[in-house]
Amino acid sequence: MIVSMIQIIFEIPEVDTIKEKRRIIRSVKDKLQRRFHLSAAEVDLQDSLGFAQIGGALVSNSRSFGESVLQKAFEMIENEVPVRIQDMSIHSEEF
Repeated sequence: MIVSMIQIIFEIPEVDTIKEKRRIIRSVKDKLQRRFHLSAAEVDLQDSLGFAQIGGALVSNSRSFGESVLQKAFEMIENEVPVRIQDMSIHSEEF
């Protein structure tokens, strides 16, 4: 069993309230879950108004498959969500 994980830190420009930030985060998590069947959550920076950190995971039987799905998920965020990516990492572990 291979667990592939992604962690993304991004800046959310022009957000004035936590409610706006939560709406954007919820939208990103919903897209990741619907399109790529990932488990996703906001894992850090909950107290920051302008930044967010999202983590996602996918279980499969292939490291290359898992990491390619996560790369496509990252590209979707990069192209469709109005945020500035600060950091991204993809990692897989075998269990």
